[in-house]
Amino acid sequence: MLASSLSLLFFLLLLPPPSLPADVIGSSDPSVRWVELHGAPLSHLLLDAKARRLYVGGVDHLYQLTSDLEVMSHVTTGPHLDSPDCLPPIVPQDCPSATPTHNHNKLLLLEPGHGLEPGSLIVCGSLYQGICDKRSVSNISQLIYQTTNPVDTQYVAANDPRVSTVAVVITTKSKQERDGVGSMMRLMLVGRGYTSKGPGDIPPITTRRLFPVVPPRRAFSQEEELGKLVVGSYSEYNNHFVKAVVHGNHVYFLFSRRDMYHKKEYRTYASRLCISDRSFYSYVEVPLHCDGGYNLAQGAWLGQHSGEPALFIVMAAGQASTPVATSHSALCVYGMAELDNMLQRAQEVCYTNEGLGSERSDGRRPPEEAYIEYAVSSKCLKLPKDSLSEYPCGGEHTPNPIASAVALSARPTHTTNTQLTAVTTATEAGHTITFLGDREGQLHKVLVHANRSGDLYGSVMVDKGSAISADLLLEDSQQHVFVLTSSRLSKVPVSSCERQTDCQSCLAVRDPYCGWCVLEGKCSRKHQCGRHEQPNHWLWSFEPTNQCVTVESLQPANQSKDEQTQVTLSVIQLPALTEAEPLSCVFGLLPPQPAVVLGTSITCQSPAPELLPLMPTGSDHMIMPVSLKFGQVTITTGDMTFYDCGAVSRLNQSSQCLACVSSVWMCNWCPLDQLCTHNPSCPNQRIILNQKESSGPTSCPLVYALQSSALVPMGLSTTVVLKGRNLDVYTDEAQYVCVVEIEGVQFNLTAAVEKTEDDTHTFTCSPHQFQYAVSHLQYLATVYLRRGQRRIDASPGLRLELYDCSAGQSDCSQCRAVPEEYGCVWCPGSPSPSCVYNQSCSSIPEDTCPPPQITQVQPVSGPLEGGILVTITGTNLGMRYQDVEGGVTVAGVDCPPQPEGYQISTRVVCELQPSGKQTVGPVLITVGTTPPGESTQTFTYQDPQLLDLVPNKGPVSGGTRLTIRGRQLLTGQTSDLNAYLGLQPCYIVEEVNDTQLVCQTGSSNQTGGVPVRVLFGKAERSVPNVTFRYLDDPVITDATPAESFYAGGRVVMVTGRNLDVVQQPIISVWVEAVEVQRVKRRKRLTLLTAKQQLVFNSTMATVSERCSVLSSSQMTCPTPSVTPEVKVKGVWFQLDNVRVHYESIKGKSFTYYPNPQLFPLNREAPDTPHHFKPGGVIVVEGQDLIRAMSRQEVKAQIGDQECEVKTLDNTHLYCEPPESQPKSVDENNELPSLKVVMGNLQVDLGLVQYDSDSLLSPVPLAAQISLAAGAALIILSVLVVILMYRRKSKQALRDYKKVLLQLETLEINVGDQCRKEFTDLMTEMMDLSSDVGGPGLPLLDYKTYAERVFFPGQQTPPLSRQLDLPESRRQTVEQGLQQLNNLLNNRLFLTRFIHTLEAQQGFSQRDRGYVASLLTMALHDKLEYFTEVMKTLLQDLVQQYVAKNPKLMLRRTETVVEKMLTNWMSICLYSFLKEVAGEPLYMLYRAIKYQVDKGPVDSVTGKAKRTLNDSHLLREDIDYCAVNLTVLVKNGVEVQPCPVKVLDTDTITQVKDKILDQVYRGAPFSQRPAANSLDLEWRSGQAGHLTLSDDDVTAVVHGRWKRINTLQHYKVPDGATVALIPRSQGSGGVGINQVFQTGEKTPMLEGEEEEGLRLWHLVKSSEDPEIPKHRKSSMRERERAKAIPEIYLTRLLSMKGTLQKFVDDVFVAILSTKRPPPIAVRFFFDFLDDMAEKHGIDDPETVHIWKTNSLPLRFWVNILKNPQFVLDVQVSDSIDAVLSVIAQTFIDSCTTSEHKVGRDSPVNKLLYAREIPRYKQLVERYYSDIHSAASGCYQEMNSTLTELSGSFASEMNSLVALHELYKYINKYYDQIIMSLEEDSSGQKMQLAYRLQQVAALVENKVTDL
Repeated sequence: MLASSLSLLFFLLLLPPPSLPADVIGSSDPSVRWVELHGAPLSHLLLDAKARRLYVGGVDHLYQLTSDLEVMSHVTTGPHLDSPDCLPPIVPQDCPSATPTHNHNKLLLLEPGHGLEPGSLIVCGSLYQGICDKRSVSNISQLIYQTTNPVDTQYVAANDPRVSTVAVVITTKSKQERDGVGSMMRLMLVGRGYTSKGPGDIPPITTRRLFPVVPPRRAFSQEEELGKLVVGSYSEYNNHFVKAVVHGNHVYFLFSRRDMYHKKEYRTYASRLCISDRSFYSYVEVPLHCDGGYNLAQGAWLGQHSGEPALFIVMAAGQASTPVATSHSALCVYGMAELDNMLQRAQEVCYTNEGLGSERSDGRRPPEEAYIEYAVSSKCLKLPKDSLSEYPCGGEHTPNPIASAVALSARPTHTTNTQLTAVTTATEAGHTITFLGDREGQLHKVLVHANRSGDLYGSVMVDKGSAISADLLLEDSQQHVFVLTSSRLSKVPVSSCERQTDCQSCLAVRDPYCGWCVLEGKCSRKHQCGRHEQPNHWLWSFEPTNQCVTVESLQPANQSKDEQTQVTLSVIQLPALTEAEPLSCVFGLLPPQPAVVLGTSITCQSPAPELLPLMPTGSDHMIMPVSLKFGQVTITTGDMTFYDCGAVSRLNQSSQCLACVSSVWMCNWCPLDQLCTHNPSCPNQRIILNQKESSGPTSCPLVYALQSSALVPMGLSTTVVLKGRNLDVYTDEAQYVCVVEIEGVQFNLTAAVEKTEDDTHTFTCSPHQFQYAVSHLQYLATVYLRRGQRRIDASPGLRLELYDCSAGQSDCSQCRAVPEEYGCVWCPGSPSPSCVYNQSCSSIPEDTCPPPQITQVQPVSGPLEGGILVTITGTNLGMRYQDVEGGVTVAGVDCPPQPEGYQISTRVVCELQPSGKQTVGPVLITVGTTPPGESTQTFTYQDPQLLDLVPNKGPVSGGTRLTIRGRQLLTGQTSDLNAYLGLQPCYIVEEVNDTQLVCQTGSSNQTGGVPVRVLFGKAERSVPNVTFRYLDDPVITDATPAESFYAGGRVVMVTGRNLDVVQQPIISVWVEAVEVQRVKRRKRLTLLTAKQQLVFNSTMATVSERCSVLSSSQMTCPTPSVTPEVKVKGVWFQLDNVRVHYESIKGKSFTYYPNPQLFPLNREAPDTPHHFKPGGVIVVEGQDLIRAMSRQEVKAQIGDQECEVKTLDNTHLYCEPPESQPKSVDENNELPSLKVVMGNLQVDLGLVQYDSDSLLSPVPLAAQISLAAGAALIILSVLVVILMYRRKSKQALRDYKKVLLQLETLEINVGDQCRKEFTDLMTEMMDLSSDVGGPGLPLLDYKTYAERVFFPGQQTPPLSRQLDLPESRRQTVEQGLQQLNNLLNNRLFLTRFIHTLEAQQGFSQRDRGYVASLLTMALHDKLEYFTEVMKTLLQDLVQQYVAKNPKLMLRRTETVVEKMLTNWMSICLYSFLKEVAGEPLYMLYRAIKYQVDKGPVDSVTGKAKRTLNDSHLLREDIDYCAVNLTVLVKNGVEVQPCPVKVLDTDTITQVKDKILDQVYRGAPFSQRPAANSLDLEWRSGQAGHLTLSDDDVTAVVHGRWKRINTLQHYKVPDGATVALIPRSQGSGGVGINQVFQTGEKTPMLEGEEEEGLRLWHLVKSSEDPEIPKHRKSSMRERERAKAIPEIYLTRLLSMKGTLQKFVDDVFVAILSTKRPPPIAVRFFFDFLDDMAEKHGIDDPETVHIWKTNSLPLRFWVNILKNPQFVLDVQVSDSIDAVLSVIAQTFIDSCTTSEHKVGRDSPVNKLLYAREIPRYKQLVERYYSDIHSAASGCYQEMNSTLTELSGSFASEMNSLVALHELYKYINKYYDQIIMSLEEDSSGQKMQLAYRLQQVAALVENKVTDL
């Protein structure tokens, strides 16, 4: 990679989420499929039509997809450290402006393959000045070419995301000898805009080499012999390129820029170049004009129009004279032939006529048609006329670059007011169709006609609000369009023909792709319809004159269901058929009938009557479809109606004849047969024909009217007289009967007939006294005439109106209000007056009504101002509104009645008028001349008063219940009362009484005070001198805890703002009942306490508890109780009208858990008291005790006293009871019981009985008398012994329980300490993240990294040395070494050489590693060969170990090949370290350093208070405190103070180190000054400068021990000012210097034995310094470690807990397979699997051990223990001790043996006992994922090795390595020569001879040559 891929914490937030396998999604239009991709905005889309693959380029992401939008491969291309001002490679120190920069994809092209080689994908981004890569087309994650050190000729794309770049790949013949004359050459022509930053000399159009690339040539380079468009001024000619295409023998570029020659306006241009023109002699451009001011091209496509190639361009109108496109857009089409003609014309006139046009007839100068553009020193000439035909692509003598002054014009094909961004075209059935994308995410479809006019026929919303990219591509099959938007790739079908299922919808869609295929019955494209060439077979959807095959008419259109006829269908657009292709008719679902075709008419037989389906109930006809079918395909359908005349009369029983002859069907009536028929004749001859054929309706026999009155009073004998006509038709003797139907009962009355002169008949029915039970004033009864069994038709609406005067007329006024025609009167008869028919009244009716009687007045009070409505109810309150108008008074004041409120006789509503004073009186109503009616209730005029309100403030959202107090508030009705706060209503929520009104405030749009008003009708009152203050809504910022148990009662502490504004805060829980248990649950929930509100809504319920406000910022809320059967759906706080959901506060939901379980003290016998010995603790067992509860919340009570809860964990509660037994609170029990309270949960755990100290019961008196004195003494002494033993054991038990309690407390404290430490550390790490983002990770460069890994511990490794030779010998020796290099490249020589060396006894293990590293250096430029040799040697090694014990292979580095493997892994994983593992490793190192430095570290022994290593634990309790120093740092000329935190126990060197760490934080260690080169100066006051040092004359000496000076020693106070100054030569304090050697750390004590004194710092070291360090953990030491007080071991635990996240991060980075594992690991593991398979090793454990030995133990453990191999940091002893434990944990995680821990296990294994199984799973998954991934990565590995060879070979000092290797050849010269001569192949290759030549050259060795 070019520069380190720095993954900053802050930058990670900007990155998209990790790329998951993308799911293809269907949009709302089911035919559109799309996939969401990372990398918005996506910029380029490429289709490989042959392979059916898609490639998408976006910001930092590259995708490869199938044509079905399934992601095949995904590559991340950024962000990387870059700056447009710097040239790559980016070195942070040289480029301060470099920041992590997004990589925008600028070019995405396919390079076709050459010969057998597959093609490649060209990808160019905006990073590193726009360099390009080549990737595999089959797998884009595989790089084929990438430059690591690009030169300026390789900068291709624009480095600015806003500046466009286009390109095309061309193939042409090479003219270069080195390429082979006549050979093919592949080039890329690139057009790019001008960028202000970076190299400013890249022309607008350049040619780049792609193939062949023979060194020193480079891919993508812009070479001298390759052409470019020379430009006078880059910034003036800032071309915005839109498209580059190849057509014929030319390349065309489309771009827009300012017209520098004419009006300086922006225009669009098309330019052309010959493909074979390497020098750009043929360059010519022409402006493109699109009528209507559309001047800026946005997208283009080279397609076909009317069979000819054409350029389709979407153009936008520019904003004034700027390059900014507006929304006004158009599509313009330019024929390529016209364009070529214009370009040739410009060339021709510039070649032959100095750029002038044709001669003018008037002799004036011809117009200029062409000129030289781009401000270059050339001009149009007057060459011979045949110059263009001779030099069609120009030559050295022809002018260039040429521009046409005449524009190629076109009229817009389509215009729109949305900015168009993309275009592509398709040809369908000879029609040109364009697809246009716009900025809003819509795809428009336009049909382009032959005259280039266009028709928009459809639009699809692909991705709303997201612009469509210019890369709009059609699938190869032309079925779909691929549409790229900001973050989505969509596959849109070109048409939706197949979705139209019938002809009408198919033609209505008006899609040029679609047409109706008549005989196949489908909507299809033309070529999919079999007979589309024949007329009327395929009906084009877009042809407006086309219509479906339709049945124009049916003859007959309707017929009786009882007859069968021929039906003729007249059909339009019938397709032509042969005689052998019959049609059929299908009626409904009946079998098909053969059809006879005569022209456009088709004749069929209607179905037989018995085949027809039944007529629908309640209908007299049915409509049956008649389908015309060709085979199984329905061509068209018509409708035919079948009717039933019998049903017509059956459905109209009251007037059968009328219904029959009035029917729309041809029905006739047979009166004598009572029959409605379709026949024209009747059985009994007489017929009444349908009205369509005669005057039918007038001929029906009919009762047409009532001659008597229709009003018939109840209970009075009445005669009904009917009138009829046309009754002469009946000649039989049957009698007429009148029939009256009342409530379903028929009354038959004989009828007397009388015929009149006008042929009508009068029927007088016998008198009858009618009754009906319904209590209504009137009832309409049906009446008709019957003759025998025949019912005579009656006119519709012929009814008798029966009425009952007494129904509903309860008083005189109501009775007299009945209309006069009814004849109702108020009859005073007995037993009481009533309303009756006038002829039924036996006495004289009343002429006038009694006076009004008032029964109720509502309300009985009103305001002085009036304005409310008073409702008066009673009897005889008038017969009409006018009777009471002006006749109502209330308390002596007129009250005008309201017409809308008046009800006859019973209700008057009047509007109260103002009264000048408070008064009381009755309500009076006067009706006519009768005396007025007076109410018994009195009405009071009142003057209500408002006095005050509570509360006087509330939130602006409302919801406050406001109590307004006053006098006479119940004035009027509650509905008349309205309360207001300012203009906002306050809703009355409770019953109002005279002194109090309660309302709930509504919301307000602003805070502040508002007046409080109450309206009593129209009377307004306000609270004097008081306003209600709207305050800001309460805000909740935190609420803890976030869990409760079902019983509730757990206190949630809520913090926020304005909480005291709330009147009634509530915590609510929304629960959902389970369906099955809903009823049971309701019963249970009703048992909840009264203070809880429970509201059920189906299965939903809300349970609430009131909260207590403590202050404006705090309140407490007890959690509501819920039953376990319900499901908690949400928790919220209701703060008046403000609802705050818990999720919105914490970002997580509130959780309810099952109740904690507490078990009785005596679980076996719960009723038995628990015996307790005072001084101990009571242990309560339970389950899930801390899942939703903390120790502080639990209360325990024994009797009437508290049992103090000391410890609470998940399964135990420990409480300390009072010393003496408390009293019982239960009257039924003397013993106290233990009760534990957790919120609402109260658990009685049983009785507690305190044991008395004396365990002996008194000896009975009888026994004392009977026992002898001696026996008593013996017994007594035994008892004393037993008593002492029991007391001791009881005391031990109590002590044990106290220790248990202490341990529990200790564990809690450790947890708290871990959390606090981790919080501090994460804060520090956040600061560190910004450091990493500054100068970057302090990663070592490759050379230093290789030195430290290849040659650990060497002072001057070979990489840093030069060849030390006399100049006279240098050339000869170098020649010899070069020959040795050639020998090493012979595999046989190299393997023989290694095997021979390894066979020598003097060849030590150190020599083997050294030779392996020298070989690595020498062969670094041929890593592929090195790998093959290594594999060969490893195969030999496997062979050896298989014969012995295969599990031991690669365990140690005992052979050359094992060290070669270590080096090989180190080379291959360097980039993985840089990009992935380096950052977490550095974070871990910094976290360890930060934690270690926070506590005291002994500078002599290296022991630390904060460590993971028990042998490096500072066990002594050192008193120390933090000291803040102000360090003066010189920054240029300024001196700036810098705060640094140190410890008072730190030595001066430690203080200097910490200061340097802070001052140079983020800077590599090697770039800091050394601590021993600086002095620390304490500055106090103006002149007080004291130099502090580890050792000076003030040092304290005790005996033979001298203590190193600390800040404490110098009494440096907190806040002191110090400075680091360069050390003067004279200052010579003894310092504790850690001399750093790569790979080992040795504390050197200078002057340690000086004068026989020994140095110490915090603790004195062992008296036996000669004991080696590695033996300090002897058995005795380990035994002592086990006796360490627990508090010291908690330091290890605390340290481990604090660092856990960082350890996890490193392990996950190394072992995660979420990103593909490094190719080297996959390759090598694959090799090991092959070896195992080859040698028949099927034990998975063996292969696991091989893999572990080759990667984790060989490489990663080394890196973990020695981060200085990768990072430029210093690793101190104390840090190294921690890293050793972590590295050992990593080793344990990679082993297959079961991880068991016991008493004798090392402390580090105990520390990580819980984590190691998890890490083991990580390792196993890593191995299995690599194993299950597809193998065959050899090709990819080889390309990686080739790349690595070229990357770092220059940094390897190969001559020195060869010279060092020769020393070994010289040492074992004879043995090597002998070995080579013994080998037959070696003899043939003359290897020994060649080695002798090398020896002769290198050291003048005399040989037997």
